[in-house]
Formats: sequence, structure tokens, C-alpha cells
Amino acid sequence: MTNSKRIAGLVGPTAIAVTITEWMNLDVFSGAIGPSYGPFVYLNGSLLFVAGLAIVRAHNHWTRDWPVLVTLVGWVAMLIGLGRMVAPVSAQQASQNTTILYSSLVVLFAIGLVLTFKSFGRSES
Repeated sequence: MTNSKRIAGLVGPTAIAVTITEWMNLDVFSGAIGPSYGPFVYLNGSLLFVAGLAIVRAHNHWTRDWPVLVTLVGWVAMLIGLGRMVAPVSAQQASQNTTILYSSLVVLFAIGLVLTFKSFGRSES
């Protein structure tokens, strides 16, 4: 489970930092919509896809314990990244729904907290 803790130690704090900073800057993101921002959404999708693929390649464990959360985060990042690469403008428009936006930020923050506590917590003996 050391691999799980290492990846969770990277993904957990990153998810917390991303959700907090995106929440703080929602007005900036809401103003950035339209075809001229498509390349940035595509780039974001590419980075998410590569990060998700790296997690899945290094950690594809389907267990009944918390490490499965690391695997699921990798698969979700890969799928969301692919979606943003295929249809960047549609991904932008979907993010304008405030219910989906706030819900996804809360879920991402909760996943970040769980992964952070699991990665920096005591080892199970």
C-alpha cells in the first residue's frame, strides 16, 4: 500500500488546493467562456488525461479498501480530460451550471481530504 499512500499524498493535497483556489476565483472562470478559450480547455483536458493515465498505469488496484479511490480518481481524470479534449466548448458550457460546478468542487474537496488523511495518517498494521 506504499504506492497508494504516495499517490494519495500527491493527489489529495492537490485536489484540496485546486478546489479552494477555483472557489476563490469563480468570477474569473465564469468570464472565460467562448471559442477563444477553447485551446485552454483543450490544454487542461490534455493535462488531466495524462495525469489520469499516469495514475491508472501506476495504480490500477480494484480492492474493497480506500486505495480504490486513487484508481477511481485516475479513471475519472482520464475521462474528464478526454471529454475536454474532444469537445472543449461543450465542456466550458457545462461548467456554467452552478449546481454542477459547486457540487463537483465539494466532491473533489472531500476526496482530497480523504486521500490526504489516508496518505499522511498512521499505517495500518
